[in-house]
Amino acid sequence: MVEEMDGLITFYNSYHAIRAEKVLRSAGYRVALIPGPRELSPNCGVALRFLYAHSEEVLPLLSGNKVEIEAMHEYRPRTANWPEIAASTEDPVRRLRFNRLGGKRFL
Repeated sequence: MVEEMDGLITFYNSYHAIRAEKVLRSAGYRVALIPGPRELSPNCGVALRFLYAHSEEVLPLLSGNKVEIEAMHEYRPRTANWPEIAASTEDPVRRLRFNRLGGKRFL
């Protein structure tokens, strides 16, 4: 099973977000640039997801490469459990969509 990237680093500008991605990827970490959640940071439109379990290793690595971050968060987006919810036919919206399509399942 692949571990979920539950850590999020926010930045003041996208330059440092892109640099952080490059530094961490070259060090062998699994990372992904995503649109920055506004509820965490209004500064930059880009954030970096990573495994929060690696946070003790990631911070010194970024600092040593002069990558400036705003903050590090343990973060699970609201849609993180969406596949489990969508697979459920007990969900009223899904059941309605299922019935309108004549019993065919589309997602």
